[in-house]
Amino acid sequence: MRIGTRAGSERSWRRLPIMTWLPRYERGWLRGDLVAGAVVAALAVPQALGYASIAGAPVEVGLYSVPVALVVYAVFGSSRQLVVGPVSTVSVLSGSLLAGFGVAGTAQAASYTAALALGAGLVLVAAGFLGVGWIAEFLSKPIVTGFVLGLTILVILGEVPHLLGVPTPQGQVVERVGALGSSLTRGDGNTTTMVVSAVALVLLFGGQRVAPRFPWALLVLVLGLVASSVLDLAADGVEVVGQVPRGLPTPGIPSVPGADLWSLLAGGAALALVGLAEGLSAARLFAGQGGYRIDADQELVAAGAANVACGLCGGIGVAGSLSKTAAVDDARGRTQLAGLVAAALAVIVIVAVAPVLSDLPRAVLSAIVVNAVWKLMDWPALRRYAQVRRNDIMAATIAATGVLVLGPLNGLLLAVAASVAGLLYRSSRVDVEVMGKVPHEKAAWGSVRDHEERPTYPGVLVLRVDAPMFWVTATPIQDTVLARVEAVPGTRVVVLDLEATNQMDVTSADALSDLLTALRKRDIDLYLVRVMWPVRRTLRTCGLMAQLGDDHLWHSISQGVREARRTHGLTDLPAGPGVHGVGAGEDLADDEVEEHIAARTPEPEPEPPPPRKKKRS
Repeated sequence: MRIGTRAGSERSWRRLPIMTWLPRYERGWLRGDLVAGAVVAALAVPQALGYASIAGAPVEVGLYSVPVALVVYAVFGSSRQLVVGPVSTVSVLSGSLLAGFGVAGTAQAASYTAALALGAGLVLVAAGFLGVGWIAEFLSKPIVTGFVLGLTILVILGEVPHLLGVPTPQGQVVERVGALGSSLTRGDGNTTTMVVSAVALVLLFGGQRVAPRFPWALLVLVLGLVASSVLDLAADGVEVVGQVPRGLPTPGIPSVPGADLWSLLAGGAALALVGLAEGLSAARLFAGQGGYRIDADQELVAAGAANVACGLCGGIGVAGSLSKTAAVDDARGRTQLAGLVAAALAVIVIVAVAPVLSDLPRAVLSAIVVNAVWKLMDWPALRRYAQVRRNDIMAATIAATGVLVLGPLNGLLLAVAASVAGLLYRSSRVDVEVMGKVPHEKAAWGSVRDHEERPTYPGVLVLRVDAPMFWVTATPIQDTVLARVEAVPGTRVVVLDLEATNQMDVTSADALSDLLTALRKRDIDLYLVRVMWPVRRTLRTCGLMAQLGDDHLWHSISQGVREARRTHGLTDLPAGPGVHGVGAGEDLADDEVEEHIAARTPEPEPEPPPPRKKKRS
């Protein structure tokens, strides 16, 4: 009774997972969650400043998103450890969209950034309630790797001018690289800025090699503020962040022109797709390592709610962060209490410390950004794709090149189009194997390709379709079956194995009907075996069962072959070739008669029993 009550309670709170894990919180988890929360705050605050600058928005926009996203996800998220907040991929795409609207770096940038986050959130929440989380699966690992690689190169290229103290060039990637080279040739760089950048990069990259768990970004941030104040770096021409307002934002709907609403919603959908790819990957990774499960649709709702809240609070778009989630796991964080602790610390920074950040050298911020995104360039994964499968490295290359040449949004669309095209191509490639009886194995059948020892039966051609039969593959399967029949003269019966097909559409049913007609014109009978119930139901609804006959549908290949041989008077013909101890005159199919049940009259699946009424106490 307690088990049933607990299960019912979990179902009731499915949309509010915090009500499931918080009442069961164990005191022994507290230390790990507190340490993890402090680590996340130390990482998230300086990175949020950098990601806001990447997005072309004021730095406070990034700060506002940190506590809001952490609190909302802690309430709605199904992952115990995932950290949601500003991330590089979403920030880069957001900045690209702002540039398209012509508002990057202007007074309207904050409103447009918040509107994009709001649009992304609405799309994700709607997708979560509609149960379409499977859409994210269209972004394969190679495509995500290539897309992130292209984004990372764009981010680093955008930060190089701030690291060198030169004007930020505009235009395509090649034009920007050429402009940077020309600036350096003319000696336009600021020497003090270069020194600050060099020191910051050495501390960040070198420090992480010495002590990977230490919050080096926070240390560099503090040292940059101290050096800027003591040495008056701004007087030497070093660019600083500028005014950062104190206090929490006032919630409200972003103010944007009505003419841009649909474009902002479309841009928000792009942000949602990019963020979903990274967030779900991180959530699944650490759920597998931690031995728990996540709800993909609830993850969409949680990420959407976090983005909606950030948009209403004047923040930037957010997503699950792989690097910060890894930091939580390393610090022994067990629950979303770590996120709540980090949110509280971030609020303290916003309320009490934010104005101090105004003197932060922009070069320090750029160094933090470069260090944060550098590890996203997964060269080992690309080498592995090249070794394992050529198509995977091609997909990654197309995605990366698309981002660099066409920009993040169009590069994403190209990557998705390439993914869908690859899926359709692979789905349309079908193979129909000729099957033979596996010697010394009960009811085992396998392809005769490279296995001449597997006997077949004269007059009976057993074929297995190795791909699902649906509207794309229906005609190729029909043509291939007829080609196999023509290649085996004397065929009187075709036994077709449809185990790979778990559902069937009208196009496929019509193709089977056409195949039956074509075979009967050749005086060849057709038997279907290993046909799943959803397929049988469609065949009956479409009228093909009446045309085929219930006695031509069987659960197993052995039973189908046995019935076909008996009906067509082929039982006296020996199997051939007989090798490996299989006698030429043995009837291998008859040996397993008692182990198989004919599917003469497929019955619908039984309905579950009605729930028992609770007795009144």
